Amino acid sequence: MLSAWSDSVREGNGITILLLFIVAFSLIQGWTRGASRSAGKLAFFLGDALLRLISIGISVPFTLWLSPKASAWLESLGSQIPDRELKLWEQIYYTFVKSMADFALLRFAVLFMISYCLIVFILRLLVSLTIGGSLGLFGLKKDKPSTIASRLAGAGIGAVMGVARGIVVIAILFIWVSLYPDHSFSRYVESSPVYQDGAQAVMEPLSGSLVRDKLPVFTQSVQEELNGIMQQKYEVIDHSIPEGIEQTAAHVVKGTATDEEKARKLYDWVGTRVSYDYDKVKAYEEQRIWHEQTPQDTYDTRSGVCIDYARLYSMMARSQDMKVRVVTGRGYNGQGGYGPHAWNEVYLSEKQQWIPLDPTWAQSGNWFNPPRFNETHIKEQVF
Repeated sequence: MLSAWSDSVREGNGITILLLFIVAFSLIQGWTRGASRSAGKLAFFLGDALLRLISIGISVPFTLWLSPKASAWLESLGSQIPDRELKLWEQIYYTFVKSMADFALLRFAVLFMISYCLIVFILRLLVSLTIGGSLGLFGLKKDKPSTIASRLAGAGIGAVMGVARGIVVIAILFIWVSLYPDHSFSRYVESSPVYQDGAQAVMEPLSGSLVRDKLPVFTQSVQEELNGIMQQKYEVIDHSIPEGIEQTAAHVVKGTATDEEKARKLYDWVGTRVSYDYDKVKAYEEQRIWHEQTPQDTYDTRSGVCIDYARLYSMMARSQDMKVRVVTGRGYNGQGGYGPHAWNEVYLSEKQQWIPLDPTWAQSGNWFNPPRFNETHIKEQVF
């Protein structure tokens, strides 16, 4: 084992060097402090870890109890969006409130962190007012070590703390490797024998299948919620539907009987009435100047880029009580590659399914739910 570690150090493996440095640094700290101060630091380390575990144990059930109650309260706040153009701080506020109300993982995470911090503070205060001083948990005496025996004992305690700190680092790396097993950094981490030994001896027996099997599923759920949060952003920003846009949408879909007919009529209207703004793209690509515009701007000027087409389509569809999304990702550029792009997905209630459509490309062909749509559109975010 030691020979593999030394070989890894000679080869310059950064993970091995970092983990061994943590242990060596802690050992030197222990030697400098001596036995009494090192023991105090170790007691503080263990006591603080115990306090945090207790706080987590209290915070989890408390948050589970509080979350549904908070959801109902936040839902009432989120339903009070003013029917006018919102200021920036109002957009941020209502996006956060609606996201907290609608997404359980986000709500749990925020409430958990708030309750956890409060409980840690309360417990630390109680300990400091009762037994903290006598145990030296919050006020350590700075006695200088005077004997070799004290320094040696301190070095041993420091080494123990170094190993504990190293295990924390290994745990973080273990989670990364479990989430991204094929990433180049993950392979680099796994090339460290120190990491391998630590993961096999500590992390795998403790975590079992939890990290490797459950964490990726949990991460996928988090990603889905993040996509939903971004969707809330545009729902809040474009919440107020101008009368002119609503009237135009109603006129366009007049006489239709199904969601598919409505969606197609709106697709044709946006795709043929709005012209692509090449100057806006050029200004961004050459000067990094982005001209943000609202759906009203796009409607008035009849000009925009893909995100503007998609936002205007979304607003017109919502004005007719349709479920619609703005999707961003990569679109085929006709030259063998893909570039940034935006389009829509609309829900057809009669078929109970979401279908894709691309009003920006409407003048180049039929991009209303065509076959093999996903071969030219790579979805990254759904708004």
